[in-house]
Amino acid sequence: MTEFTHINQQGNAKMVDVSSKEVTKRIAVAHSSITVNPDIYQQIVQHTNDKGNVLNTAQIAGVMAAKNTSNMIPMCHPLPLTGIDVVFDWKQASESYVLNIEVTVSTTGKTGVEMEALTAASVTALTIYDMTKALDKSMVIGETYLLSKSGGKSGDYTRTTD
Repeated sequence: MTEFTHINQQGNAKMVDVSSKEVTKRIAVAHSSITVNPDIYQQIVQHTNDKGNVLNTAQIAGVMAAKNTSNMIPMCHPLPLTGIDVVFDWKQASESYVLNIEVTVSTTGKTGVEMEALTAASVTALTIYDMTKALDKSMVIGETYLLSKSGGKSGDYTRTTD
């Protein structure tokens, strides 16, 4: 059984000491999505939202979220990120549109960037909701999950689809 490394001898939370870990190239890719109605879809793709370019703003929010993850998630280490990329892919569903969000975060360091990628994907979806909620508050933010990660002691991981 795996030992919990974020618990001290008194049973309280602690930040793990990674000083003895090896520096490696680390990459994590996370996914999220948001389902919107046709009016919001048109507003986003035609850049007619009163608050500005929705996807551009959401990309910037995702980058900022990745860079600030250690300020939001208590036991995350602050990391010198070397790359952050937020990409979008629209899919039409029956009477709605699903915007898939994929975030890739990379660093060369002693700990992984999974939390940075997951945080960025979540905040990207939340930003889209915030910028378009005046039209429809029933939008649905979909599952957020890790697609893959590479580097580090635990090795590579790729999500399998069922």
